[in-house]
Amino acid sequence: MSEWFDETLHSGYHQGFRVKEVLFESKTEHQHLVIFESVDFGRVMALDGVIQTTERDEFVYHEMLAHVPLFAHGAAKDVLIIGGGDGGLLREVLRHPEVERAVQVEIDQAVIDMCVEYLPRHSNGAYENPKAEIVIGDGIDYVRNCDRQFDVILSDSTDPIGPGEVLFTSPFYEGIKRCLKPGGVFAAQNGVAFMQPDEVSTTHKRLSPLFDDCHFYAAAVPTYVGGIMTFAWASDNAALRSVPAETIAQRVKDSGIKTRYYTPALHSGSFALPQYILDTLSE
Repeated sequence: MSEWFDETLHSGYHQGFRVKEVLFESKTEHQHLVIFESVDFGRVMALDGVIQTTERDEFVYHEMLAHVPLFAHGAAKDVLIIGGGDGGLLREVLRHPEVERAVQVEIDQAVIDMCVEYLPRHSNGAYENPKAEIVIGDGIDYVRNCDRQFDVILSDSTDPIGPGEVLFTSPFYEGIKRCLKPGGVFAAQNGVAFMQPDEVSTTHKRLSPLFDDCHFYAAAVPTYVGGIMTFAWASDNAALRSVPAETIAQRVKDSGIKTRYYTPALHSGSFALPQYILDTLSE
């Protein structure tokens, strides 16, 4: 690896991270994985040339993907995580005292192993938590065949290329529907809409026939450049998207969870989308 790591997500645009030291690099069964120490963002993980997470700003992404659906639901006991091998999302989910079981389905054991070793602050012991159940397998196979249902399902996948592509397809969303308890909610990372508008429009078209309420919320994650990152939101309970801010604030207070990015006000405001995204959804 050269002194700089240049991301390859976009064909006509890229960002670079100055590398202090390569900590781990390997071609696994499923993907090319590299973890390196950067100058400005701490330790960084990339899969197949695409930045997945950094120590410096991972809290923004993981807090918003976990806390918005969980505080909106308010009583989620069973949570399913698809992907998320770095452990950051599992860490945040397990902070909710009402959660009794968090099942994580990750396709690549090597990702978990390397992140526990080289990005230990992401999981922060979550993989040793007795409430965590780790399944090594394909997420789409799991939601098609599992015999249990969940209050909240979260998809923390890579972009829709390579192994992560199936996690943006109609069969996957149909599996999500069958695994979600009545009144539950599904949330998923959905790319940076300004740079990847097709991800938003395609997800909306595929989720809308399955759920009564399909929308998106957003957060500004510095690593995911090009504008705000969108998160898909789907539920048959439309009220979950408009829980009053004071109710959310009380739930946060009762939980005792301290956050670095997420707030009750941001929770409510995150569903207010810019016009260019609304236009994309209406096309």
